[in-house]
Amino acid sequence: MIGRIINLPKIVDPRGNLTVAEQMKNIPFEIARVYWTYDIPSGERRGGHAHRTCEEIVIAVSGSFDVIVDDGHGGKEVHHLNHPYQGLYIGTGVWRTLEDFSSGAVCLVLASELFDEDEYIYDYNEFEEYVKTNV
Repeated sequence: MIGRIINLPKIVDPRGNLTVAEQMKNIPFEIARVYWTYDIPSGERRGGHAHRTCEEIVIAVSGSFDVIVDDGHGGKEVHHLNHPYQGLYIGTGVWRTLEDFSSGAVCLVLASELFDEDEYIYDYNEFEEYVKTNV
């Protein structure tokens, strides 16, 4: 399995539901950075990269989208995210592409590392070489 769905606690309340993400409890790493994407035009993609050291949890806090994860060895999975109480865990050395965003979709990402441009792999051929020697 390349990506793993994590069910976060869903506290049901007639006033509105609540979901909690706690580092080292239901998130398997310390959270160093949180970011979100939104207002994504129809047909656009996000991601298109891998991380050398950063782990992430991707959550569809509103709407839906697909996350395609690729291990660089021929294994690919498509995860359709559409529940704000579920996150997709993506470990290091995994190529990810996000696509097919619904109108109004908001993608929240919890990351184990601060932003570091050198930590990203943006070229797929470089990614394939990286996983041959490092993962």
